[in-house]
Amino acid sequence: MSNWNDFKKKLLSDPEVKRGYDKLGPRYEVIKKLIELRIKNEMTQAQLAKKLNTKQASISRFESGNINPTVDFMLMVSQALGKKLNITFT
Repeated sequence: MSNWNDFKKKLLSDPEVKRGYDKLGPRYEVIKKLIELRIKNEMTQAQLAKKLNTKQASISRFESGNINPTVDFMLMVSQALGKKLNITFT
C-alpha cells in the first residue's frame, strides 16, 4: 500500500468493515465539525470545558470519540461556540 487512501479503499472493500465505517460516519462528522469550530474560535479544550461548566477531560473524551454525545451535549457545545445546532435526516 502506497498511502492511507489505498489502505482505506482496501479496508472498505470488505462489506462488514464498510457497514461499521458507515455506521460510525455521522458520529465522527459531528466530532470533526465541533473540533473545527473550537479551533476556529481559538479555544482550548479547557476553555470550552469552562464555558460548559465541565472538565477538560470530558471534552477530550468527546473529541476522541470515546463517548456517544447526547443531543443536549451537542446543543450546549454548539451554543458555547456561538453556533446553532441543526439536525437533518436525508
